[in-house]
Amino acid sequence: MKKPALGDKDVFNPSEAAEFYGLSRRKFFRFLNEATGLPFIAMYNTRTLILRAEFEAFLRFHPETKEALKNGKPPIPQKA
Repeated sequence: MKKPALGDKDVFNPSEAAEFYGLSRRKFFRFLNEATGLPFIAMYNTRTLILRAEFEAFLRFHPETKEALKNGKPPIPQKA
């Protein structure tokens, strides 16, 4: 059975989301651990999942966070 391409998925694990959006994995994981109440995070038992539609909406409204996750600036956790 083939794995679906990242572009076809509606839900990512954090590693897949970082790869798909071109983010630094280390910064993205730190951002997820420090942030609370973000609408794009879904928990499945102990697994953290990223909801693609909500994450894309979050990035549209918070372009500074997307830049910080790509560049060397520390990200600022935001509540939506």
